Amino acid sequence: MDKDIVYQIALTKIPGIGSVLAKNLIGYCGGVEAVFQKSTTFLKKVPGVGSILANNIKGFNDFSAAEKEVAFIERNGIVPLLFLDKKYPVRLRNVPDCPILLYKKGNVNLSPEKCIAIVGTRKMTEYGKQFINQLVEDLVPYNPTVVSGLAYGVDIWAHKQCLKNGLDTFGVVAHGMDRIYPAMHSNIATEMIANNGAVISEYTSGTNPDREHFPMRNRIVAGMVDAVIVVESAASGGSLITAELANQYNRDVLAVPGALGEKYSAGCNYLIKSHRANLIENVNDLVKLLNWDVKLERNTQKQLLIELTDNEQILVDLIRDNKEMGIDQLMANSGFTSSMLAMTLLELEMKNCITTLPGKRYQTIY
Repeated sequence: MDKDIVYQIALTKIPGIGSVLAKNLIGYCGGVEAVFQKSTTFLKKVPGVGSILANNIKGFNDFSAAEKEVAFIERNGIVPLLFLDKKYPVRLRNVPDCPILLYKKGNVNLSPEKCIAIVGTRKMTEYGKQFINQLVEDLVPYNPTVVSGLAYGVDIWAHKQCLKNGLDTFGVVAHGMDRIYPAMHSNIATEMIANNGAVISEYTSGTNPDREHFPMRNRIVAGMVDAVIVVESAASGGSLITAELANQYNRDVLAVPGALGEKYSAGCNYLIKSHRANLIENVNDLVKLLNWDVKLERNTQKQLLIELTDNEQILVDLIRDNKEMGIDQLMANSGFTSSMLAMTLLELEMKNCITTLPGKRYQTIY
């Protein structure tokens, strides 16, 4: 049994330790296992940790539950991903309150080149259904991965249309991986996994789909993608929470407009009216917003004529190896100062070696 995973799971079980504080502890202590080995005096010095939480950590001894969870995930082909792992979703890792540990079954690549979310009301109308049908069909040439929440209504319809049109789709659930809620969507989840999709959760087995888990689930949906599309929503609901989180995370938000007075268009109209979302009528609005219509020059022979400095080459290699990278990742991995990084990125853009993506992310052109 992998001892590291046991400690990772155990850390998520300590009362009062959320994802932000858990990251502080790992950083200050030098690793997950070290959190459990440090003295109470040391733990108290970690920002955000007082006497009560330090005692909670030192007093934690229910490692058997963590070991039981490891046995469960190994038995069911579920992969745990610590936020420091290379296979952890790159976009989500940049979110301050991202889960320290995710459980994933299915697709190994949770950081696809293009990734969007389609969310909305559980009481979808024919208007919303037809919009999703057309949108997903028109998305096929761009081959994005589509994220949603496997819930009734817009979520499950988006997953189904992705399966129908051959697009990868991820479902983020608000409960343990020992079930699918609602149960009637289990077959769709299985089909998603079998077709290069995935089911993802931050919760251990046995965790019920309680009300408070759904807003937490929504932050994963918003954090994993480049853009969130709200198809239909009432004046309040989970989709508006996802949209608000996406705005906080510097993701693009788009909303489908609807007729005045229509209950399940009220939320979308509000997002557009209050400038919290861009209006989307068809796939072209999304493509233009995310610059998918920019054809990247991939003539390698032409690029061989460009001479790069040592610093420029370091950044190009980093970005190419990771497919795309954010400004924070580049700074952490290159060791450059902020001014040096900004100057070098600008030079690379002027030499047409990299292109800027939404959310201050970069991608090589060749």
